[in-house]
Amino acid sequence: MRWLVDGMNVIGSQPDGWWRDRAGAARRLTAELHALADATGDEIAVTFEGEEFPGLPPGRHGGQAEVRYAHRRGRDAADDRIVDDVSNDPDPARLTIVTSDRDLARRVKELGATVVAPSVLRQRLSASSGG
Repeated sequence: MRWLVDGMNVIGSQPDGWWRDRAGAARRLTAELHALADATGDEIAVTFEGEEFPGLPPGRHGGQAEVRYAHRRGRDAADDRIVDDVSNDPDPARLTIVTSDRDLARRVKELGATVVAPSVLRQRLSASSGG
């Protein structure tokens, strides 16, 4: 499978105090995605908005998942990056987008991608970690 993950949307789907340490939450999610990609062979890219988080540069590092950041700042910046990635993909029908953002879901579905809720990814992460 090929996954594009709306990073802050997935992080925000669990009220676990992530807002007190956004960078830490992003690093934890990325580590979980690396483990999932390593365990399954899935291609995973997670996109974050805003400035680069300390200790979490763009690219692949420490695992198979790729970290991406929005190309610009502001409202819907990460969504626009995900839409660009889908529209530039040679086979968007093979992509699964993880988000609960209705507008982003509509936009990528129009391009041929599949959309799943963060809970679907969370279940996969839990199953792959044995939890």
